[in-house]
This record gives sequence, structure tokens and C-alpha cells, in this order.
Amino acid sequence: MSRKITRRKFMATTAAGAALATTFKFPTPAIAQGAPFKLGLLTVKTGGLAQGGIQMEQGVLTWLKEHGNKMAGRNVEFFSADTGGKPAGTKTKAQELIERDKVDVILGPLAAFELLAIDDYIEQHKTPTLSLAGADDLTQRRPNPYFLRPSACSSQAMHVMGHYAAKEMGKKKAITIDWDFAFGYEQEGGFQAAFEKDGGCVVKKLWTPLGTPDYTPYIAQIADCDVVCQGFPGGVPLRFLKQYANFGLKYPLVTGETGGDDALLHSFGDEAVGQISCCPYTLDLDTDGNKRFIAAIQKQFNVVPGFYAAGLYVNCDVVEAGLKAAGGTTDNKEKFMAALKAVDLKDTPRGPIKFDHLGNVVGDFYVRVCEKRPNAPYGLKLWNKTVKTYKDVSQFWTWPEKEFLAHPVYSRDYPPLKKC
Repeated sequence: MSRKITRRKFMATTAAGAALATTFKFPTPAIAQGAPFKLGLLTVKTGGLAQGGIQMEQGVLTWLKEHGNKMAGRNVEFFSADTGGKPAGTKTKAQELIERDKVDVILGPLAAFELLAIDDYIEQHKTPTLSLAGADDLTQRRPNPYFLRPSACSSQAMHVMGHYAAKEMGKKKAITIDWDFAFGYEQEGGFQAAFEKDGGCVVKKLWTPLGTPDYTPYIAQIADCDVVCQGFPGGVPLRFLKQYANFGLKYPLVTGETGGDDALLHSFGDEAVGQISCCPYTLDLDTDGNKRFIAAIQKQFNVVPGFYAAGLYVNCDVVEAGLKAAGGTTDNKEKFMAALKAVDLKDTPRGPIKFDHLGNVVGDFYVRVCEKRPNAPYGLKLWNKTVKTYKDVSQFWTWPEKEFLAHPVYSRDYPPLKKC
């Protein structure tokens, strides 16, 4: 299903209208000079990952409305495709965007396993792709020259969280729990590696099937630890935290960028109070760039934004900066990619960002504690309060790059469990 929306209708877009469409196309007005810039989005609007995927789309739509539907002076045609959160669907939608719609750039996809499914394809077609998804190795041992990640690799926030749990919280024994898929492996691998580097020990790793409705059988296996790390994406943390609280466990919970996402604050209850998260975006960042972003997305969609929306808004910032540096053209793909990789922004919603030589973001990461705040902004009763900011965090954390890359990519069994 596709839907054409005129530029005038786009400028009056509502959250309800955006949620209805599977494919958007914003045609260039007849008076526009030159060819439009074609921007594609791979996102998820159905299934367990839809909460984040819808916010991704809202982040892009907010940026486009703020900028008059132009990038670097060029009118934008925007195509949004729902992958269904499945590798096969992602490949099909990527093919449509590239071969049918002739997009200049792809934003997304959401999940690491989706990105892995289109890695070879986007390289073969030399299509610049700026992802939200992790998939660590695409900016590590086997980098894709047409891929850039302005969000974070899967393990990046969890490296910080593992360090914080060991050094700042003083925890010694951890249990991790996550979905049984690539993003989960890389998240928890990053947590384990950093936690153990700083003196902790992971005693058990629990893997749950994708889409698990009842986490109680896995929660029942949590014992003899002093901290639990969960990394569930989308809206899943809402269900997991309720079941965790109902089970009566008192071990403190820590998580990465998805498990404590700010967009979930309006739906969390008391079960989320005390959870500590690490994220490359935080709602309480007191900067002009973040204030402008929040005001814009509130005005257009009346939602509290989180990592997914902010991440795609920042992706658009990067695309425009790269397009300007390339003289407004993408005809020379190598030149355009070089311009994108050289982008260095000081005031995005997440703070300053730049890129390493492999195409992964270097930026600030924020450790937050979820607390009750009756007078919190945006009508919230819970608030993620930043307690520590880690500046210029690399995907290699504090390891020398060569040493880090000598190890296998984080997986279900790497790092292995060791006797504590």
C-alpha cells in the first residue's frame, strides 16, 4: 500500500495521519528548480518493535516540517517503508526504495538483524545508508563504505553501563536478560566485557525468544546476583518491568538506550522507579538543540520523544550537513560519503557528534536514573534524571582499537561465562 501526500498536506501532518501511511511521497512543487532529493526510511510500524519505529518516522517528519521540506536547498521527496521488523521484509523494502523510487539516501533500519540483511545490497548499489540499528561489525571488522551510524553501535551504551555498574554502583555479580537476537547479543556482550574489565562478573545470561509474552519463567531463574541488566527494545520494557516487579525481585535493574527510553516514561509505572539507563539521547539535556527538537515534535505529534525519534532527527541533520559539503549533489557517491563521514556537529538534540574513520558516531552518553517527579515537564510523573555524562564515547570504549578488533564480535557465547 502506498499513499501520496502533497507538500501542503505534509506541512499540516498529524500523528494520526503519519501512523496510517505505509509509504509517503512528498512530490516536488512544479516551480522547484532542479531534481528533488529523494530520502527513504526503513522503519517498523507493526509488531513488537513498532513503538520505536513509529517514533523514527516522527523524528524524520518533524525535521522535514521544521526545514520546509528541504535539504541543502533541495526539495525533498520522502518515502517511508514498513519492514514489519523482519529481515526478508527489510530486503524487499530496500529494493523498492533503491530500484523503484531511486532514493539518494536511506535512513534506518531499526534492528540489527534487519541491517545485516541489507548490508551487501546497499554496498552493491552504492546507496548511502544512515542507520539507527546497531550491528556492531558493520563499523568494526567488516565496515561497509556506504554505511554511516549517527546513533550508536549495539554495544556502545552498554560499555558505559557495564563500567558504571561496576565502578559507580559497586556491583560485583550480574545477570543479563535480553531477546535471543543480534542486538541482544551485542548489547549484553558489551555490558559483560566492560563490567568484567572493571572487576565485576556476569554469572548468568538469559536469552528469551523474540516476542515473548511472558517473561516470568526467565525471571524465575534470576538469583544470587546484585544487579540485573535488561536490554529489551520497543515497548517490551513496559511488560518486562511489570512482570519483574510482580515477581518480587529487588535486584536493581540497569539497561541501555532502549530499555529505559524516554518515550516510555508516560506508560511506565512505579516498577520503573530506580532503573538506571545509559543512552546517547536524554530528554533532560539542557541545550538549545534539544529544546528546539522537543518543542517541534510536541507541536507536531504531541508526544514525548526518546532515542528513536531523536536518532532519526539527528540522521537528518547529518544528511543535510553532508549534502551541503558535497555541493548539494549526490552524483559522486564516493565524494558524498566522504562528506557525510566528515560531518562534525556541535548542537544536535543529543549534543555534539562526529565520526570515527570506520563510520561510527563518537558522542556523549548519559547515565540516568528513573525517579518520581510529580511536576515533571510534558505531563510526566516519572523522569529520567541524568546523573553522569560520559564525553566523546567511542565504539571501542577504553580499549585500543587494534586490541578491541582482535576479539570476535560480541555474540551469544562471546564473551564466555567464567567462574566467578
